[in-house]
Amino acid sequence: MLALGRRLHERGHDVCIETWLRWKDDVEAAGMRFSAAPEYPVFPQLGKEPLKPYEAAQRAALDTVPLVDDFAPDVVVADILTLGPALAAELRGVPVATLIPHVDPRTEPDWPPFSSGARPARTALGRAGWRAMGRLVGRALDHGRDELNDVRAHVGLPPLSHHHGGISRDLVLVGSVPQLAYPRPAPLPGTHTVGPFVWQPPADDVPLPPGDAPLVLVAPSTSQDPGGLLLRAALQGLADAPVRVLAAQNRVSAEDAARLGPIDVPHNALLVPWVSYGQTMPLADVVVCHAGHGTLLRALAAGKPVVAVPATGDMYENAARLAWSGAGIRLPRRLAGARAMRTAVLTAIQDPSYGARAREIAAWVAAGDGTDRGAPLVEALAARGRN
Repeated sequence: MLALGRRLHERGHDVCIETWLRWKDDVEAAGMRFSAAPEYPVFPQLGKEPLKPYEAAQRAALDTVPLVDDFAPDVVVADILTLGPALAAELRGVPVATLIPHVDPRTEPDWPPFSSGARPARTALGRAGWRAMGRLVGRALDHGRDELNDVRAHVGLPPLSHHHGGISRDLVLVGSVPQLAYPRPAPLPGTHTVGPFVWQPPADDVPLPPGDAPLVLVAPSTSQDPGGLLLRAALQGLADAPVRVLAAQNRVSAEDAARLGPIDVPHNALLVPWVSYGQTMPLADVVVCHAGHGTLLRALAAGKPVVAVPATGDMYENAARLAWSGAGIRLPRRLAGARAMRTAVLTAIQDPSYGARAREIAAWVAAGDGTDRGAPLVEALAARGRN
């Protein structure tokens, strides 16, 4: 959102970002207006009764209406998980676009469930199996649609008959790349895959391990791997390999650092608290990560093959699509020991097909990122709303 807002501001538009207070300085430094988003407890907290997600969306919608009235936007762009501003805009007749900062979660009838880590079947029998599973998923989607329609009724909006009602039918910006998108029989209404939305705060330079051997960047998700399984496996497995290793702990908290305990760092590696991906990924030969979409796209946009060890949720989906694209290797977490990590990393470096496919993706991104392709689409929707 910061990347898209900044680009729209550079193109001469007044932009207001409604988000949490932690981003206030960055929003205003980029010349945009900041508005504090309403924050509600949706997880159990001491002394606070959490709201159900749709209860929070209902309150957020009504609390955001005054901002829509005050700022009087020509268009509202809401991310896929933020229903409140989208509902508030709809209440005031303002066009709404949805930003999906990862691969599109909407599946086809004969695809596996999203985030399962499975890939579409290649046989008629396999497709029939996924269609049967899809009927169970459809029941869950029906339930979600009913809950959303309850919210819409409470705020004064008519019900919807389709699934994924939180996604705009007018404009959807998918912040991914087409090389990670399974082929569909027909395009989804108003949907455009525009590339990654890249924004990063200023960062200090990070030293690199000495030498000229291939550089392996280890970029784990500490929130999803508090025990440091990926970090330890990479450092141990690559200890005597003909590579250099730059590994980041990604600013772990004092509690997490104590839980991790001492980490053995081999002679060919450098362990640092944090790295700037924008600085280091272009210098790497391969990136090892958990396949969070942001990290994965940063690596592919730099033309680097990836070894992905998914930890949870959509990481399984991202890793499956990475392997399907040919731009990297998926290593299941249960198998991600030192020996398997070494084999996967050296294969990604030595097999030229992985790097070639990653460079194809990088070339697509270089022709225009999410803001290059997305900003004109947002402008066009705003213009349609004014006419």
